[in-house]
Amino acid sequence: MHELSIALGIVDIAEKETKKAQKSKVNLIELEIGTLAGIEFDSLDFVWPIAVKNSVLEFAYKKIKVIHAEAKCSDCDTLFKLDHVYDSCPNCNSYLKVIIKGKELLVKSLEVS
Repeated sequence: MHELSIALGIVDIAEKETKKAQKSKVNLIELEIGTLAGIEFDSLDFVWPIAVKNSVLEFAYKKIKVIHAEAKCSDCDTLFKLDHVYDSCPNCNSYLKVIIKGKELLVKSLEVS
């Protein structure tokens, strides 16, 4: 379960940014996570309370924006949604594609006080 290490990395980012802003706690953290980022959302929710315990994020509201995966076919230039990284183009059935979005794992914003 690598979600714990991801959550701890997010805590580390929040701690550093809160210190830079000379504040002591985070009220809101906004994350952007792509559907192809390899994150199990239920697992992240499960480990979150453990990871944020005694940190600036302990009482913060966590908001996650899910970024649905999209790709562009390298053969016919069709833009299409992906459920899995190995999905083929719905237009020409090619597996050659460029993933445009869906792999994101970002701390988008922190509201500190």
